[in-house]
Amino acid sequence: MLLLVTAHLVLAALLPTVSRWLGRWAFAVGAILPAVSLGWALTSLTEVLAGGTVDESVAWAPVLGLTFTLRLDILSLLMIFLVSGVGVLILCYCVYYFKPDAQSNSRTSALLVAFAGAMLGLVLADDLFTLYIFWELTTVCSFLLVGQDGNTKQQRRSSIQALLVTVLGGLSMLLGFVLLGEQAGTYRISEIVASPPAAGALTSTALVLILLGAFTKSAQVPFHTWLPGAMVAPTPVSAYLHAASMVKAGVYLVARLSPAFSDHTPWWPLIATLGIWTMLIGGYRALFERDLKTLLAYGTVSQLGFLMVLMGAGSHTVAMAGATMLIAHGLFKSTLFLVVGIIDHQAGTRNIDELSGIRRRFPVLTVIGAIGALSMAGIPPLFGFLGKEAAFEGFLESGTTGDLVVLVGLVLGSALTAAYSFRFLWGAFGTKPGVEDSSAPKPSLGLMVPAAVPAALTLLLGVVASLFNALATTYAKPYPAGDHPYYLALWHGFSLPLLLSAVVVASGVGLHLARDRVVRLGGWLPDFLQAQPGYERTVAGLDTVSYAVTGRFQAGSLPTYLAIILLTFVLVPGSAVLTGGSMPEELRLWDSAVQVPVAILVLTAAIAVTMAKRRMTAVILTGVVGYGIGAFFVLDGGPDLALAQFLVETLTLVAFVFVLRRLPSRFTQVESTRSPRWPKVAVSVAAGALVAVSALVFSGARQAPPEASEGFVEAAPEGAHANNVVNAILVDFRAFDTVGEISVLAVAATGVASLILATRRARRPSAAEETEGPRKSREVRK
Repeated sequence: MLLLVTAHLVLAALLPTVSRWLGRWAFAVGAILPAVSLGWALTSLTEVLAGGTVDESVAWAPVLGLTFTLRLDILSLLMIFLVSGVGVLILCYCVYYFKPDAQSNSRTSALLVAFAGAMLGLVLADDLFTLYIFWELTTVCSFLLVGQDGNTKQQRRSSIQALLVTVLGGLSMLLGFVLLGEQAGTYRISEIVASPPAAGALTSTALVLILLGAFTKSAQVPFHTWLPGAMVAPTPVSAYLHAASMVKAGVYLVARLSPAFSDHTPWWPLIATLGIWTMLIGGYRALFERDLKTLLAYGTVSQLGFLMVLMGAGSHTVAMAGATMLIAHGLFKSTLFLVVGIIDHQAGTRNIDELSGIRRRFPVLTVIGAIGALSMAGIPPLFGFLGKEAAFEGFLESGTTGDLVVLVGLVLGSALTAAYSFRFLWGAFGTKPGVEDSSAPKPSLGLMVPAAVPAALTLLLGVVASLFNALATTYAKPYPAGDHPYYLALWHGFSLPLLLSAVVVASGVGLHLARDRVVRLGGWLPDFLQAQPGYERTVAGLDTVSYAVTGRFQAGSLPTYLAIILLTFVLVPGSAVLTGGSMPEELRLWDSAVQVPVAILVLTAAIAVTMAKRRMTAVILTGVVGYGIGAFFVLDGGPDLALAQFLVETLTLVAFVFVLRRLPSRFTQVESTRSPRWPKVAVSVAAGALVAVSALVFSGARQAPPEASEGFVEAAPEGAHANNVVNAILVDFRAFDTVGEISVLAVAATGVASLILATRRARRPSAAEETEGPRKSREVRK
């Protein structure tokens, strides 16, 4: 499994080079690994359906207990069908969609393959940190694919919005992972689900933070507006990332954790509330869109809300409906996006008001698009109908007030779904009065086949429901099935779910027929329901705060910077030292009477530095402090450390003397800007006291010598032929570190010398100025 994921990333790195020879056929090369991943998943189908799993673990930081842990189970298998299966179709579609000489082909092909690998790693991850790594990789790939080359303002704004929203959710999710892992005592997802931590404040907080990450990734209200904005990406990118795979990452996370936490208080109420709200808002907004791609984007938002509710409910029948709708949505939505891409590619527009006669021009494409749209509307005998009927049945089974309220929301949302599905069919393929019929050339077979395959699967899985029944039943096993388990079928007899499905379709038809009246509403929403203005105000507010903070703290004042550093040091690590540390049991004021006069000398020099008026005096007193510390090293039996200290102090004094030649001899301060000294004194004393206390606390905290030190002591005589362990470490065991430090010092010295030389050249007058100067002086005297 790890080999497959790594191979995707390696191929992505090689594709830009490959595309130089193969051009747009690099997309076909990129489709090889997703096809291999799909084939591997299919070979594991029998084992997974029997309840087995495929596990793989690779330690990448054993000392810290960090491993890459991957696991293939039924949920991972379902997601691989979408991630790899749809990925193969999209990459093949790209060969014919993009222009042969497009400069972005190499970049786009590489990013799509890298994204496929990241999504594969995400759905296989069985460790919270492994999942997070791949989660953020998909975010980065999405940002780059949406932004493309960043030539337009809309591309830049949309990609940045998607990045900000999803990264915010990802960071909160990471914190939730840490809390959840610490509460559970493990970061293995399978172990957490098998033995979840007890309910409590920390567990609830962790779940809320994790859900925030899922909601942002899967475009739930109020974070949904990034998804319609991401439609500036090329249509194949939208079909793959924003319909079939990436936006389902949040849904996948909810489905992964629901068997363990569906009965926790913050879990289901949050999912049900935001999921229904998202379904209604997304469906409502889709009714007014004139761009086919944006219509599908809001439809995707609506369907993601539906999926969230199904995956988070925690009942057997609803779980079966969730698995069914997960695959059904990936099939019909990828079909519809690819159909829109073909229309745009051939006709040059996606605007409903400009399209007419496509049905007569492209009859086969019309059939493909109709299958996808009718499945989205929940029309039998298509796969989408099976999922919606199972969802209605699942919430009717319990009969609780809460589930009935959720059912009402799902029925209303499904009616809106049917309405915008019919609007899509009319807008894409209908004949508009007063609009000239399209004369676009017929699309190539290479564009048609990738769109036809998911449409054919949608029809096949709807007619032969038993093909998917085993998968849905296996996925729903963690939830109790009851005496009469549900099964997927086109016909369950005359029942209330069937009646609700009929009501949904009839309502959708009615809303579509009344589209002229509906469109007059213009998609109006009250201010409190509009998320985009809220996002823009939030970003503008953050900009204002950042300017204020930067203006206050980045003031060009070295004392201000030093004060901020010291205050941070006192408040953050200082609070931990004072609250969690303990002083050593035995403290001695001195070990030797000779230390006392040296300590008095050091303290006197340090105090005198703060009162010095001349720069040279302050430098000499600072040197006295350094030499005094070197004297302590001598008294404590560390002559090598003392020698290093004396050398450093000597070099520092020489450097200061060279610098002070260019500065006034006395410290200068403008009287009008003189600030009170007591805050500076307080910060300095607090920082110094904390350093002293920390030294005492840390010296008493060690219970046993560290293993690394013992190894160095044992290896020094034979391995380095040295009796001085410190020298052996610096010269032999940690030689690369020493070389690095020397290199840093050399670079810094070179930079300082360059600045000094540049300053001298800038101040040195040119030959013309030297000759011009005396002449001007004579003219002035005249």
